[in-house]
Parts: sequence; C-alpha cells; structure tokens
Amino acid sequence: MPLEIADDGFRLDDRPFRVISGGLHYFRVHPGQWADRLRKARLLGLNTVETYVPWNLHAPRAGEFRLDGGLDLPRFLDLAAAEGLYVLLRPGPYICAEWDGGGLPGWLLAEAPGPRGTTGSGSAASSGTTEDGPLLPRSRDPRFLDAVDDYLAALLPPLTSHLATGGGPVIAVQLENEYGAFGDDSGYLAELARMLRAHGVDVPLFTCDQPGDLARGGLDGVLRTVNLGSRVDAGLAALRAAQPQGPLMCSEFWIGWFDRWGATHTVRDPADAAADLDRLLTAGASVNLYMFHGGTNFGFVNGANDKGTYHPTVTSYDYDALLDEAGDPTPKYAAFREVIARHAPVPAGPGPVPGPRLAPVAAELDTVAPLFAQERLFGPGVASDRPLTMEELGEGFGFVRYETVLPTAGPALLRADLVHDRAQVFVDGQPVGVLERERHEHALAFLAPRAGARLTVLVENQGRVNYGPALHDRKGLIGDVTVNGVPLDRWTSSALPLDDLAALDPRAFIPVDPAAPPVVGPACHRGTVTLDRPADAYLALDGWTKGLAWVNGFALGRYWSRGPQRTLYVPGPVLRPGPNELTVLELHATTTRTVRLLARPDLGPTED
Repeated sequence: MPLEIADDGFRLDDRPFRVISGGLHYFRVHPGQWADRLRKARLLGLNTVETYVPWNLHAPRAGEFRLDGGLDLPRFLDLAAAEGLYVLLRPGPYICAEWDGGGLPGWLLAEAPGPRGTTGSGSAASSGTTEDGPLLPRSRDPRFLDAVDDYLAALLPPLTSHLATGGGPVIAVQLENEYGAFGDDSGYLAELARMLRAHGVDVPLFTCDQPGDLARGGLDGVLRTVNLGSRVDAGLAALRAAQPQGPLMCSEFWIGWFDRWGATHTVRDPADAAADLDRLLTAGASVNLYMFHGGTNFGFVNGANDKGTYHPTVTSYDYDALLDEAGDPTPKYAAFREVIARHAPVPAGPGPVPGPRLAPVAAELDTVAPLFAQERLFGPGVASDRPLTMEELGEGFGFVRYETVLPTAGPALLRADLVHDRAQVFVDGQPVGVLERERHEHALAFLAPRAGARLTVLVENQGRVNYGPALHDRKGLIGDVTVNGVPLDRWTSSALPLDDLAALDPRAFIPVDPAAPPVVGPACHRGTVTLDRPADAYLALDGWTKGLAWVNGFALGRYWSRGPQRTLYVPGPVLRPGPNELTVLELHATTTRTVRLLARPDLGPTED
C-alpha cells in the first residue's frame, strides 16, 4: 500500500505511520558495502532510508545515462527492500548535498562565458522563461527544463517497479531541494511536479526547506517538510504555521556537519544531538537523520561554497554521523538507538560492532613519471583565441591544461580575470607560482627567460559551488588573460579528466633514484603493497603536498597538506589478496616516497 498523507499524520497500510529515516547516499558508498550499511540502519531502529540522486554522475555527458556499478540505483533499492526498509528518494534535479554543482551536470554550462567571465546566473527568484543569454539553472528556462525532462525520462522508468504503488520500497519522492533558499517561482516547482508524474511517479511528493524559507519553497498540494539542526520547537512551529494540517516532518535533521579544506574537523556532541532527536520524536514528528552514514566524496565529486570567498569541501563526508566512513558505529549510534527505542520498536539484541581493519603497513612508491609526459591522459588540444572552459571542452571534472607562448623576454606580469579554481603556472616547464580562487588571487609576476617561452597553466576544478546563487560555476581560466597588459590570444586548451588510469603510459615511469635530481612539477608516483587479507583501511600521505590518490585504479579522492583531513578512506572491496597498485598524482613535491595504510582515520583537529 502507498503512503497516505492525512490531516493528522502519515498512514501506511491503513495504519498510523511515523517515518524514522536516515540519510545513506548510495553514490558515496562502495556498492560492495551497501548491504552492510542498510543492515546497520535497520538495527538502529530506522524504518526508512533517504538518498539523493546525483544527476551529474548518472549523466556525465549530454545524451549519456548510467545505472551500473556504483550507480545501480535499482539494486540499492532492492537491497533496502530486502532489509525491510522504505526509501525516501530525492532525485533533484538540484540536490545540494555538498556535491559538485549540487548535482547539476557541468555540461549545462557549456556555452561560452560572457564578458569578464560573467556567469549569467540571474536573479535567484527569476522564472527564467527566456532562451536569451546563459542557461538559468533551477528555473523555467526551456533549455534547463528540457534537460531535466530528459534526465527524468532516463532515470524514472527503470524505478517505477520500485515505487510503493508497485510493491517496492519508495514511499515518497522529493520535489527539488531547499528551493526556498534560492527562489520563489512556484511555476517552476509545478513544472517539475508535472514531469515527475508524467514519468511514472505516483507516490506522494514532498518539499524540504529551512524554517525561514518554507513559504517560498513550497507548492500547494505538495507536503512541506522542514530542515533543521537545532531549535526544534521553533522549526516545527514554523512548519505548522506554513502548513496548518498534515504530518510534521523534519527531512534533514543535521546531526553533524561537513568540513572544508583549511578549516577544522566539525563534530557535534552525541548527547546534544540525541536530545534534539528526542524533542522531534516527542513532538510526534517524523524525521530523517542527516546523515546516518555520510560516506566519502570519492574522486572529484566534492562541492564547494562561495558566499564571497570560495571554500571547497574535503574528500571525507564523515559528517560526524552515526556510522563513520568505514561503516563502524560511532558514539552517536548508541545514543540515537536509545532515543529511538523510547518512541518506536528497535530490533532486539546488541547493535553492530566495528568491522575488521587492515593491519598498518607502509608502501614505497618507487617509480615516477612527469604528468606532462603522459599525453594520453589529456584530451585533444583545441586552439582558440582565448582559454576554453572545462565545460566547453566537454568535461565535467579534473583539470584543464592551457598552453601559449610569451611574446617577449624579461619581467612579466600575468593577470587572469577569473581562476576557477587553482592554477599552477609553468614557464618552459618550470613552476613559477600558483593562483588560488580561494585567496582571491589574479596576478603573478615572473621572469620570462626568452621570447617564445612556453607558458603552461594547469587549472584544477576543486569542486563546483553547490549552494546559493553561484551555481553557474564554470571551471578553468575564465575571461581575459594578459601579460604586461597585453591579451594573450593564441591558446591551446586540453582537458585532463583522470577518469581512467588505463591511459597512463607505463613506459614513462622510471625508478626513483635518491641520488638523481627530483622530478620538477606535477608527477605520477606508483608502487605496490602486498596484502594477505584485504580489509578497510585509511591511506596516510604524510610528507606529500597536494594531489589525488588511487588504489587498483579506484579513485580515493583528493589530499592536501592544508588539512584538516589527513587520511583517505580505502574501502575493503577495492583491495585484493596479493599485490595492490597505489598511484598518487602529486601536484607539487613530496619529502618522501612512502605512504601508509592505517587502521584508523585522521580527519584533523576539531579546534584551531
């Protein structure tokens, strides 16, 4: 039977029902571990799990759509049903989630940028009904709605049998996500609701907003829910004022928070969070814990925030949740289980125990290859009179390499309108400096050794903004680039997606010789570690500066000595008995060729 929305609450199978849910994003967990995390959700006393759907992963390029491997959402839903869990499905199209672009694909931004790199994001409240100018995300811009319709047409038909009306676990589907913090166009929400219905969604819809945004973010006839982390009574009162009848529900009860590079690791006292959970349940509200299990931003998928200063999110999405990155229960798990038991049935017996861990082991990365010698990793060079954005080059993640020549020898002042997000600058292959968006840097001075010297700029996409009006976040060098005030107008732009290490040329790797001069500039380092019994581990890169790491070709994510995160989670299923290949792209330099696999994480200090 489908979920019913009554004046006095939810009903399921014609009986009163309270949603007690936890956030568990399938795309942040290795698919070999989905069943384990779902079992631990049931043991906590949850009857439901919630997941977003990241449009940009399922559709990495226009016209493509994936539902395989770690994106096999039907399999995840089947596993949830096997545990007796219901599902709240949140397909966006915008999801926030501290995820690259809030889940909006980069290819939506492929049109050329305006003067001085203007984004054309428009007013947050704009209906965006015109096709003139840059595409307006989260609006009635026909180009955006057409893309959303294609996305939903690919996503939803394979899921219809998983809806509760078809005997599946999905009891409700969310419409957009915290739209009231961005705009107030109910016509846009109505169009999304129409699309969901047209593509087969026949379970209840709901919206979610923070207390002050409930009026702007809702749609008549669709259940409103509230997001909050504290001030429970005030938040529920705001929801009741916006919606006098119907279920009280907190769709995101923030029990922790995310981290950003250069800050501290955020934690929340378990007793404090548990007390607020008790307030929610005592008030009769349904709840979704955000997050039950945070997981990991594997590869390049982290988001960023920009409220005047750009701040990228770290690789770990630990979120100080009830399960840590490896799925082990944290102190919050026991505290929340005790609270839930006061209000709802909890499975008998003890809760889950920590899983096995890899015994600490060191590995030598004893071969190295300069990145710029790995031409097969780069996309084709595209000539233009200006630097092309990553999106114009047809890629969504990774880096862009820009090349041109310097017209004269001597002192040079390089200026760039916009650097999105971090540019390493080289002259004839030698590093001369870094420009960072986060530090509002636009200029770099150096000496050009000769006329015709090769200028190379490697720009890292550190994560698209996922919240607020800055969503239109193209990557690369945007706008004019000048040297001594003169525009440079002969560029070759090449994408570096790093989505398949099979393109690495093994012939370019040479043994590390401590007596030889070091490799200058970005370099790929490789080595192996032999294991008897693979298990979850954490990769520590003490002495390394900044870059990315892979194990057996699986992208663990970014590391940065800036912290706070000091280890990268290695899921047990990516390891194997015998030799395991470790690859590290170091963008700067390292004091060592050693990395370590540890049994415990180090997410950094919680205070400055």
